[in-house]
Amino acid sequence: MTTVRFLTGITTSGTPHLGNYVGSIRPSVRASLAANVESYYFLADYHALIKIDEPARIQRSTLEIAASWLAAGLDPERVTFYRQSDVPEIPELTWLLTCVTGKGVLNRAHAYKAAVDKNTASNLDPDMDVTAGLFMYPVLMGADILMFNAHKVPVGRDQIQHIEMARDMANSFNHRYGEHFVPPQAEIEESVATLPGLDGRKMSKSYDNTIPLFAPREQLKKLIAGIVTDSRAPGEPKEPEGSALFQIYQAFASEEEAQAIRKAYADGIAWGEAKQVLFERIDREIAPMRAAYEDLINNPAKIETILLAGAAKARQRATPFMAELRHAVGLRRLGEQTKADKKKTVKTALPNFKQYREADGRFYFKLVDAQGNLLLQSLGFASPKEAAQTIAQLQREGESALTVHASHLQPTVGDARQVVAALALLAAGN
Repeated sequence: MTTVRFLTGITTSGTPHLGNYVGSIRPSVRASLAANVESYYFLADYHALIKIDEPARIQRSTLEIAASWLAAGLDPERVTFYRQSDVPEIPELTWLLTCVTGKGVLNRAHAYKAAVDKNTASNLDPDMDVTAGLFMYPVLMGADILMFNAHKVPVGRDQIQHIEMARDMANSFNHRYGEHFVPPQAEIEESVATLPGLDGRKMSKSYDNTIPLFAPREQLKKLIAGIVTDSRAPGEPKEPEGSALFQIYQAFASEEEAQAIRKAYADGIAWGEAKQVLFERIDREIAPMRAAYEDLINNPAKIETILLAGAAKARQRATPFMAELRHAVGLRRLGEQTKADKKKTVKTALPNFKQYREADGRFYFKLVDAQGNLLLQSLGFASPKEAAQTIAQLQREGESALTVHASHLQPTVGDARQVVAALALLAAGN
């Protein structure tokens, strides 16, 4: 049975809320229980430094998030649960990825673009108050993911871009230094990818519209009562779609419960009654975890021990992997040589194909010998794929492929026997 590695984290910049729970904590804990899953969960405290400059707040948030995950059922014996800053290999990997990531890619990151657009709209310098940390955020996130070669990363739909960037980083590094990274995939539960907050916008600490996950029962009830609704009176039919109340309820409810409340909306349920139904449904799920959370939050030393043990477990994988990556990029003891380097050295002594595009927009290739002398030149192809397929057939079939593709080749330069011999060498080298 193939093992699938899941990885997820929450930035330690505030108190965990219901959006964090349904979008990350709950699905991640459920995923960790599967027999074929290897799970990594981390507290993203380096990420918090990008937007928070209150040390006490970051420390408190770290405690609250760790307690929330553990209270929600995360088993530190079954998974790898750690604090990002306890794994020094992550910032080191960030630098390696920085060196293979184009600035143009980072220019397109949503958070950076939003900051620039906001400044531009206010007639300010585009980079006003934009730190290098904000600009480099996607690279640190890429390092979080690639450090453990995660296959799946549970994220909200607004975070998909970061996973795509991590894939680009993995492919870019692999292209330069050999296959080291697994390009990750985003994992989204469509029904809970984004949860609305008190004002109807996405539930977010940035909007100050959150409902704390482990708010006391009475506070939870009061907050739910404050969720914005429209002016339709009791008895008037109400549309579930677009209703923050319904969207939050649906994230907690079974299919049967969701259908029942949908019918109640159509029958004109009062908003006050709908809020009470929502409160009772959320509290039914959260209440059993609330006591465990309070116990943990009052025992920070216990959580600290769990996190340090998790970091040690994470580094059992990260430390040797980082040593492998350092070696791959050339940060190694003098005199050492990798297998890839040796293979590359051998290949430089062989004839080789060079593929390129000309000003006419068509794609060409040529075959040169070990000294760089031209042996064979193609005509133009409409796509790089056609050119690559022809090269592959020439390398695989040699002289017979020359006849098949004669219409796509210029007359042989020099002795045709040299071309045949060169193709035979390439076949033997592969």
